[in-house]
Amino acid sequence: MSGSRAAVRYAKAALSFAVEQQNEVQVNDDMVLVVNTIQENKDLQLFLNSPVLKSELKKSTLKDVFSGKIGNITSGVIDLLVDNKRLSILEDVAKKYSELFDKLKGIEVAKVISAVPLTEVLNKQVLAKVKEITGKEATIENVVNPDIIGGFILRIGDVQYDASISNKLQVLKRQFESES
Repeated sequence: MSGSRAAVRYAKAALSFAVEQQNEVQVNDDMVLVVNTIQENKDLQLFLNSPVLKSELKKSTLKDVFSGKIGNITSGVIDLLVDNKRLSILEDVAKKYSELFDKLKGIEVAKVISAVPLTEVLNKQVLAKVKEITGKEATIENVVNPDIIGGFILRIGDVQYDASISNKLQVLKRQFESES
């Protein structure tokens, strides 16, 4: 929990500084790259969370990984996390930054849970539907969960629409049980 609160504080400070420098869009792009890179590479996750490895080694490795791909503000955030021995929350800071950036820009985040990854066509259809419903621009966060069997679950803010096969099976099961 304290790591989450710390991540929010770092993300707020980074966003505030980026807005001041009129560079918040570039920093958001950098943060998305950081999150994607860490999530796609399990070895990097283990490396960043290792208590045995020295912070300077982690810092130099991250500089190599993101060399020429991230700007000065994002690089400064990494340096600050290294200096404060909080590099293990880098991914959380980057996620929180993007969430705060989306709120600042009035962009909704629609979470789509599906049994298989969304295709580009489905992605566009969901975005259009979310814009129609909310009247706001949106980004899609697709979570793959084979347990829902088929269909999807859509969450926009506090609203959830469950069109999954597993939900329909649960409804049928409850109907059968109540009729017996």
